[in-house]
Amino acid sequence: MSNYMFQHNKNRKIAAALAFSGILLPGLHKFYLGQYRWGFVYLLLSGTPISRVASALEGLWYLFHDHEEFSQRWGFSVARASQVGELAEALRQLEALRQEGLISEYEFEQKRRHLVNQM
Repeated sequence: MSNYMFQHNKNRKIAAALAFSGILLPGLHKFYLGQYRWGFVYLLLSGTPISRVASALEGLWYLFHDHEEFSQRWGFSVARASQVGELAEALRQLEALRQEGLISEYEFEQKRRHLVNQM
């Protein structure tokens, strides 16, 4: 899972407005949504019509995108918050097992990675 798990809610109208402003300065909407690599790609391509057309199309997509689906992808939903809480509790229990000597450091690391990857 990407780093969007810890981002605050993003407003789709703001994302759309920034995407439309990409006709002049492409990539702003990508930075707003936390997609920094894509933001830099858009800036690198700013001398070509590719980034401007892509920004305009994405602006339309954000504007007409379903609010719930947009929030699920770019927001910090309650479901994700509970998942983070469950992960934290599982990691605490795993750490307790390691400290009690019931699992080795290697087993701890393997199980920790497995839990984080499931997230």
